Amino acid sequence: MIEPEDIMKHEDAAKRLKTVEGHVAGIRRMLEEDAYCIDVIRQIQAVQAALNKVGKIVLDEHLHSCVITAVQGENQSERERVLKEIIDVYEASNKV
Repeated sequence: MIEPEDIMKHEDAAKRLKTVEGHVAGIRRMLEEDAYCIDVIRQIQAVQAALNKVGKIVLDEHLHSCVITAVQGENQSERERVLKEIIDVYEASNKV
C-alpha cells in the first residue's frame, strides 16, 4: 500500500525532474547561443545536484519500503538480492 508520505515523495521527485528538464533545455540554449563556458558549467552542476537530490529521494523511499520488507522477511535469497542491489547501485555511483 502506498502511504501518503510516499505519494508526496513521488510528487517532489517528479517536480524536481520537471525543473531539471527546464534547466537542461536552458543549457542546450546556452550552448547554441555560445554562452560563457563557466556559466554553462555552473548550470550543469546545478542539474547534477538536482538529479542527486532526486536520486536521494528515490533511494530513501526504496530503503524504507523494499529493503525493510526484504530484510524483515523470511526469504534469505530475497534479502541477499536486495542488499546486492544496494551495493551495485553504490558501486555504480562511484564510477566516473
